[in-house]
Amino acid sequence: MAPTTLTADQANARLNELTVIDVRTPGEYASGHLPGAHNIPLDHLDAALPALKTAADRGDLLVVCASGARSATASQRLAEQGITAATLSGGTTAWIQLGHDTHRPAGTRTPWAMDRQVRLTAGTLVLTGLIAGQRWNAARWLSAGVAGGLVFSALTNTCGLAKILAKLPHNQPTATDLDATLAALIS
Repeated sequence: MAPTTLTADQANARLNELTVIDVRTPGEYASGHLPGAHNIPLDHLDAALPALKTAADRGDLLVVCASGARSATASQRLAEQGITAATLSGGTTAWIQLGHDTHRPAGTRTPWAMDRQVRLTAGTLVLTGLIAGQRWNAARWLSAGVAGGLVFSALTNTCGLAKILAKLPHNQPTATDLDATLAALIS
């Protein structure tokens, strides 16, 4: 069964009655999130299941990410555990485009969005492979490998490079405390 989706306007109208779960990386979350959203990165979702179950028993959950792809994955994983959650159609990108309010933790800088980091890294690797390939033919395989990874990423709607980049220190601000987030969901 496909997860229920809400448009940004529908979610905004119901924001005070929804528990919002943002499954983006801490860096993306710090760049701006829906008011009252709790940051539980997608790779920590399984550890958060008990708290999410408790929150869902009290009211409706809305899962958000940048575009809606990761939140759809999260909602599906939650549904497999018997937890109902809607997704935000178009993600925070649609939310911001419609002019809805976003919050940022105080004192945080705005990191680049993950898709921008992926584009920079992939482009740099392709150029490096092409330039180095002028001298060493084998270096062109770097460009071919990145191109293959991008095709695989598009076909599977996953991104291994984003998972790697998400682990970098600048994508791990200390403002996100998973234990505190889970405690807030339970209380």
